[in-house]
Amino acid sequence: MTRIVPAIALGFLLSSFSLYANPADYRINSQETTITLSWQAFGDMSQARLGDVTGDIALNAGNDRDDTVHVSIPVATLNASNPLLTWQMKSNLFFDAERYPNIIFTSSRVVALGQGHYRILGTLAVKNIARPVILDALLNDKTSGPENISLNATTTISRSAFNMASFAALVDDHVTINIAIQARLHRAV
Repeated sequence: MTRIVPAIALGFLLSSFSLYANPADYRINSQETTITLSWQAFGDMSQARLGDVTGDIALNAGNDRDDTVHVSIPVATLNASNPLLTWQMKSNLFFDAERYPNIIFTSSRVVALGQGHYRILGTLAVKNIARPVILDALLNDKTSGPENISLNATTTISRSAFNMASFAALVDDHVTINIAIQARLHRAV
């Protein structure tokens, strides 16, 4: 009998760990997620925001190689500091929203660095061009309860690498992207 109790306790421990290690799938909350673009132009910092972000995040505490992030960002939601800049950015000078309505990010690997820090490697597709990018991310899954996560990530890209080199003499080539994702646990029906 004394051998059976430890075996049962070990069985419960392993089964509860395997439940925790199973992948958790999250859906991005479009209303609570924002993307901010920042760049130097005419000697000042400029910004634009994008919203209505959709996508999924899959996290597996037992194996970070199973972690994935997929995000779709509609260019039509872009809003810059003034109407002229907003129009220019949506036009064929930059994003060409009419021909390429979405910006897509798909991870290829998520590397856990510890204490909620991650490095997310993936592909960013803007217009008809896909380039590798690396996001530095911080995951906070403790503040909103067990069913919600908050992921903040940042990266810097070259706009000319995505065929958006208009006004190169006046606008810096480097664009910083700040991502603030809120996501909710998705349960299959």
